[in-house]
Amino acid sequence: MDKYSSSPIQYLQQLRVLLEIEYGCEKEEFRRQSEAMGLQRKVKRGDAWFPVSVGKSYYNSLNQLAVEIHRTQDKEIEHNFEFGRPVVFFVLEDKPPAGGQTSDKQTNNRQTSGKTNNLADLPARHPSAKYLFTGTVSYVDGDRMVAVVPDGAPLSKLQAVGNVGVQMFFDETTYKLMFDALDRVIGAKGNRLAYLRDLFASRQKAETFTFPPIPFPWLNPAQEKAVNSVLRAKDVAVVHGPPGTGKTTTLVEAIYETLRRENQVLVCAQSNMAVDWISERLVDRGVNVLRIGNPVKVNDKMLSFTYERRFADHPDYPQLWSIREAVRKLRQNRNRRRDEGYHQKMERLKSRATELEIRINAQLFGEARVIASTLTGSANRLLAGQKYGTLFIDEAAQALEPACWIAIRKATRVILAGDHCQLPPTVKSMAALRGGLGTTLMERIVKQKPEAVTLLKTQYRMNERIMRFSSDWFYGGMVEAAPQVKFRGILDFDNPMTWIDTSAAEGKEEFVGESFGRINRAEADLTLNVLQDYFTKIGKTRILEERIDVGVISPYRAQVQLLRRLIRKKEFFKPYRGLVTVNTVDGFQGQERDIIVISLVRANADGQIGFLSDLRRMNVAITRARMKLIIMGDVPTMARHPFYKQLYEYVVSLNS
Repeated sequence: MDKYSSSPIQYLQQLRVLLEIEYGCEKEEFRRQSEAMGLQRKVKRGDAWFPVSVGKSYYNSLNQLAVEIHRTQDKEIEHNFEFGRPVVFFVLEDKPPAGGQTSDKQTNNRQTSGKTNNLADLPARHPSAKYLFTGTVSYVDGDRMVAVVPDGAPLSKLQAVGNVGVQMFFDETTYKLMFDALDRVIGAKGNRLAYLRDLFASRQKAETFTFPPIPFPWLNPAQEKAVNSVLRAKDVAVVHGPPGTGKTTTLVEAIYETLRRENQVLVCAQSNMAVDWISERLVDRGVNVLRIGNPVKVNDKMLSFTYERRFADHPDYPQLWSIREAVRKLRQNRNRRRDEGYHQKMERLKSRATELEIRINAQLFGEARVIASTLTGSANRLLAGQKYGTLFIDEAAQALEPACWIAIRKATRVILAGDHCQLPPTVKSMAALRGGLGTTLMERIVKQKPEAVTLLKTQYRMNERIMRFSSDWFYGGMVEAAPQVKFRGILDFDNPMTWIDTSAAEGKEEFVGESFGRINRAEADLTLNVLQDYFTKIGKTRILEERIDVGVISPYRAQVQLLRRLIRKKEFFKPYRGLVTVNTVDGFQGQERDIIVISLVRANADGQIGFLSDLRRMNVAITRARMKLIIMGDVPTMARHPFYKQLYEYVVSLNS
């Protein structure tokens, strides 16, 4: 898609077509997987819990019917359930119903309530799986999940039978919100939204205020420049934060300073985890944050600034709860006795409940200085009609452009923060990716309006030698190590980077199941041996006393699962269980460890490396380590690619 030859409206219309392609692709993939993929595979992928035990059900503070679910097996598998994700409950029967499989439509009519018509989109499924009803994740804490379900959901059936499970469901809502946002932006005329649309799709310079720079002596020069750039921006500013450069610190300072000039701002991010992280940092600065949606980590500190908790803690809430309970009882008892005053009573109670709800919301939103949510969460009915002077979007380089427009509709000016040289947004359709759907709004603005961008240049995470390759390849050599971390290390005379050529182990990659990934058993064994040797050199006492932590990263989920199993089995690693984390590259985004070990997996005669050729993913992997980075990779395979060839040669030069 040529971004500069078409008008802003034509560009967004093309973007909408690409989003439709992606929507169709993801929906079809979900349909195919639901038909072909066995339950065991879904559990291993973290897309299903089975079996589960069903706990209590209750009405939450938002008057939604909620049910607790507990995972009883496969607890070591990292799952993909999080707040806002749609799920479907099912029961696994011992045998298929008589007469074979029924059509989806017949099955849905029998099994679901009116709110769950999305099930009609799915094809015939495993004959012994009976799908019951859908719900939405309210929050997940380890192996406990709370899901909001339709009022008429037969929860007693869940609690009465065994073999109950829950699995991820196709997320129709997010796409609807993105389509709606694009339609509204395309149709905007003569307002601020139309102005921002036209500005972002052109090379026109963004407008700024003019005032002398404000000093922030506790920040470094690039961070100070970035905060001033945010304060001066009338339209848009970008904070470009390479790994370890204190992007969040800078963004929190910019938000804090903006709140000296504005009463309230909207802060969004692509993921719930990123929203939680920046919300927590703002709360630590004493800012009143109202978090729309539930946090990833369910602890008292995180919950204390959520809308749901604040709503339930309000002095008027007990009265509201009593009225809602009276409404439910009135509905239940209506058929038992003829009550001529039923409608009058119901209207009176509903009117009083609405009045209390409006009063509580007015106070909560009136007191909050920051409204925080995911980009899709900004479409929550609670924020309907709200407008904000400034919208801050963190993780902007991981968000699809249509998702950004959901929140931009509510703002006068936009501040984007992130790093387009790290993880990109997920796009499953190759056609949509080639068409440009993966190009983010932040990338467009960085290219078209370099004057609006501030690059943070000092990193506080890595030994200088670990950082140098990433700085040279991705950031034109402009990122430098802060003096206090430049020479950090674990062992004397140790090289901070090592590449172990796994071709000597004669390991080859194996393909394990469609859509599941690849493993390299020999490389996995060697990875653990190398880590064990390094631990032995450091010494058990020092590792435990200093809490030296380790991240084992593989781009392939199947290899991650294999490595986790091997570490659990290996007696040597038992004392270090709390210090070793194994995850995918995506799972380590935004994190850091003292030691990082990367298992690249790929080993084949053709030099095929698949999605490892997306170098932004590897930029994340090689920049997680503070003091030691060990790369496990088959050199004959990997070094055919110029990036990996140069990386290997760089590591060899450090060790020569």
